[in-house]
Amino acid sequence: MISIQGKGVSTGVAAGPLYFYQRAKTTLRRYKVENAEAEWARFKAAQEKAIEQLGELAEKARAEAGDEAAMLFETHQMMAEDLDYEETIQASICEELNNAEAAVTDTAAQFAEMFAAMDDAYFQARAADVKDVSTRILGILSGVVQGGIDSDVPVILAADDLAPSETVQLDKSKILGFITEGGSGSSHTAILARTMGIPAIIGVGDQLKAEYEGREVIVDGGTGNVVLDPDEATRERLMQKRAEQIKLRQMLEQLKGQPNETLDGQSVRIYCNIGSPEDVATVQANDAGGIGLFRSEFLYLNCDDYPTEDYQYEAYKKVLSDMAPKEVIIRTLDIGADKQIGYFNLPKEENPALGNRALRICLNRPEIFRTQLRALYRASAFGHLGIMFPMVTSVWEVKEAKKMCRQVMDELTKEGIPFDENVQLGIMIETPAAAVMSDRLAKEVDFFSCGTNDLTQYTLACDRQNNDLGRFFNPHHPAVLRLLKMVTDNAHKNGVWVGICGELGADLELTETFLSIGIDELSVSPRSVLPLRKKVRETTVSACKERLLGDLMSDQITI
Repeated sequence: MISIQGKGVSTGVAAGPLYFYQRAKTTLRRYKVENAEAEWARFKAAQEKAIEQLGELAEKARAEAGDEAAMLFETHQMMAEDLDYEETIQASICEELNNAEAAVTDTAAQFAEMFAAMDDAYFQARAADVKDVSTRILGILSGVVQGGIDSDVPVILAADDLAPSETVQLDKSKILGFITEGGSGSSHTAILARTMGIPAIIGVGDQLKAEYEGREVIVDGGTGNVVLDPDEATRERLMQKRAEQIKLRQMLEQLKGQPNETLDGQSVRIYCNIGSPEDVATVQANDAGGIGLFRSEFLYLNCDDYPTEDYQYEAYKKVLSDMAPKEVIIRTLDIGADKQIGYFNLPKEENPALGNRALRICLNRPEIFRTQLRALYRASAFGHLGIMFPMVTSVWEVKEAKKMCRQVMDELTKEGIPFDENVQLGIMIETPAAAVMSDRLAKEVDFFSCGTNDLTQYTLACDRQNNDLGRFFNPHHPAVLRLLKMVTDNAHKNGVWVGICGELGADLELTETFLSIGIDELSVSPRSVLPLRKKVRETTVSACKERLLGDLMSDQITI
């Protein structure tokens, strides 16, 4: 038995085989083949598998986001079996004796250049399609697993860490838990684990060896303990703990349909954070009052090129329709920093967390922003929508964003396209500047939602992705909590409601503090809804408010 200690960031106990995430190989091997017929057969097998995969993706996209979303994959299917494309590859293999990888790479470059040089915009767009199709075929030829997991059974997935673009593509039905070498409690792997309701452990360093793959492992996301090849006593103890957690979960089920109300009558809305339309089922299963944060950037991360207006519209429409009449707050594009997307061609920055990201990109590239806003407003006709702008630091940014919204509304009106004219507009409070300016910002918007992950990062000058900072990254720091109180006071003075959509919203140690401050809404991972409701219903705010607020504002407070 081997015991490894990390940091638990998503509670629960899970057992299964250990599996290391597989990344795409980037090195192209070129060589001459002796048996051209066999090499051609190898290409044809990869081509057929790619076409099959694309068909499955088209069906999934149609179910989740409609016909427009499925068309991308259907176009790729047609490209994969295009006769000219296939014959060019065949000539490279059978006449020039190139290996299949080299033949596909050269053909992709040739066709992409040809399409890009055409005057017709439709054919210019095919340049990206041929590259994407070829990359998929190359991955199959090279033995690269789409989505990083090649297993017939669910696994405990191990990785150094996972980028947002990688978490999007994971086959989530095959994951029992996560273990990462690095990362942090606010990393996207941790957030995904909490959304899925599965255990996750970060910061195990180099203690996991490649030769451990396939061996039985039990992870305890509460303690951060990883046990490889557990002995019988350890297995029995951890499986008993798992059974008790399942029993507690069943008890929490009885809270479904109950109000989020304290013992002395104070109410708070409990909403959910999601990253895709398919997460709505989990939101509904956990009886949330709405969606407080739909991270729209994951639609962009899941595409090989800028998602079209119709593609986004179908996704937003599905979420709003499925959740109606409950409120859905969709955050506009929030990329940059740790969420990089290749086709945006963002320049490399020395400090991307302080660079061109989120609303800054949208205001600098209004054509991207306009496309998203049109999709959002069109979808607003199908439910109760709120739009939220991230990474705000000043009043002028909000005014510019609102100006774009008015322009889009005018366009849709002229085009006769229905939309909700009363969509609420809000901003993320995730920078100290926004918190300090919240009295002015409150006059421009309908609501605030505090992103405590970034607010903590910027307030404490601690990189949220740097696990080595450990105790220095402290979301309970009184500076962070004082900013939250300031924001709430300024919002309420101006008739604006305040929510928390960062991971701190699910921290039960702070629930009494948030209620005492006067937070109106807490948006958390779906699995956190019922435990949070239980905590709220056990709290008497009047009994703790004076003490908690006194401690928070006291000059004697320590950390």
